[in-house]
Amino acid sequence: MVELQSTDDGVLIPIRVRAGAKRNAIEGEHDGSMKVSVTAVPEKGKANKAIIALLSELLDVPKSSIEVVAGATSPRKRLFVRGAILARIQAVLNEP
Repeated sequence: MVELQSTDDGVLIPIRVRAGAKRNAIEGEHDGSMKVSVTAVPEKGKANKAIIALLSELLDVPKSSIEVVAGATSPRKRLFVRGAILARIQAVLNEP
């Protein structure tokens, strides 16, 4: 199970990223983190932008409400989704 953390302003999501993948997708869960694959390469923030775009689309929130708060240059990241509701993120994670 992904270890989501709800705050007064939104939700913190632990992410494990595989950059340079064949497709952009949520691949499930690994060790308490959401597994995310993106086609973008991990240089100059390209993979981070791709992750934000993917989550923005899936969660139906603006890109500007998602930010990387830890691990900007690491495959293990923490993203903050401002204004997100924990139940909505859990529902998206559980969709087939």
